[in-house]
Amino acid sequence: MSSRPSPAVYRRRRIVVGSVLLVLAVIGTYLPVALLAPVPAAVASVPDVAPRVTDAAPLATPAAGSSAIGLAGGAADAPRALGSSGSPDPVPIASITKTITALVVLDEKPIADGGQGPDIAITDTDAQYLADTIAVGGSWASVYPGQVLTERQVLEIMLLESANNYSLTLTTWAFGSVDAYLAAATTWIADHGLSGTAVVDTSGLDPGSRSTTSDLLTIGSLVMADPVLSAIVGTATDQLPQLGEIQNTNTLIGSDGIDGIKTGTTDEAGRCLLFSADVTVGDETVALVGVVLGAASDDDLHASVLALLESAQAGFRTVDVVTAGDVIGRYTTEWGESADVVAEQTVTTTVWSSATVSRTAEVDDVTSGASGTEVGTARFTVEGIALDGTEFTVPLTLASTLDGPDAGWKLSHPGRLFG
Repeated sequence: MSSRPSPAVYRRRRIVVGSVLLVLAVIGTYLPVALLAPVPAAVASVPDVAPRVTDAAPLATPAAGSSAIGLAGGAADAPRALGSSGSPDPVPIASITKTITALVVLDEKPIADGGQGPDIAITDTDAQYLADTIAVGGSWASVYPGQVLTERQVLEIMLLESANNYSLTLTTWAFGSVDAYLAAATTWIADHGLSGTAVVDTSGLDPGSRSTTSDLLTIGSLVMADPVLSAIVGTATDQLPQLGEIQNTNTLIGSDGIDGIKTGTTDEAGRCLLFSADVTVGDETVALVGVVLGAASDDDLHASVLALLESAQAGFRTVDVVTAGDVIGRYTTEWGESADVVAEQTVTTTVWSSATVSRTAEVDDVTSGASGTEVGTARFTVEGIALDGTEFTVPLTLASTLDGPDAGWKLSHPGRLFG
């Protein structure tokens, strides 16, 4: 005959069964919670880097007079100066003044690109301009009453042969009188922000026609931005009906890429040249504009211009802003995984002389990711003169796979479930 278990045994059995059920319940709850609960983000380390500075490039500026050179601007863009020497104050600019004359006249009487403009009938007044010019020792070109020239031809003679009498013919035709021209020129100068420039005649023979090297970079850029004038000042010789061959007084045309702009010589101004040139920098063509004022002789002027131009060209260099694969930072995880953060693209730029390249970077919060996953952005800033822009943005990616935690790590780290 069997005996029934005692109450104490029942209690023990209930405790054991309850404990087992409790454990099973806890495990049944903990396992999915632990396996599915969020895991901590990887720790991102993006160390600061010191800005990189390129070496300064010296300009070969003339020992006497003044000079400046820069990247040419356009009709709406100001030039970017690379450097200058000598006085920054206004000085006589001799026949460089005729570039202002040409620009102001074309504002009043524009010529279509490739066109000739209206006819200009030469009169006795123009013959008197020739006699007056010769009398004061100015540069001149032949003219006779009854002659008919186009506006473009008059511009060519004025700019290439630097004929003072043709500057008078052109301005009185366009504005009715020299005084009316000078009033228009003064307004034009103010409208273009040329605070260091003033003209008191049409040709620059009067030393009161003055400018600064800084303003002349702008004037030269405006000339080269005008398709009519840029074609004229880049012409070494030309053939004109009734006049035959005319020659550019700028004998450096074609040397070292020089394609303009205007000579000038007076006792007060010395020998002067406002010039432009297309130079090769790497695989780019760069338009430069420069000026040398106050040279003692033509030989000194030419040597100074070529030295200034060549040193400016030599000052350009290519900078590797960032190379694809460069390590920018690193992710590490609590479960022992890690992966580098790298630049996805290569960026280079061309700078002139001393430039500073700085970097900032932002990365995302991630726990895992495949190799090549985009995880942030690096921004590079170039301070200085850069041909290809001063701001660059590059995606950042994982250099290798960043694995998430396995089940064992998730189950063995319950602390994260409670914050």
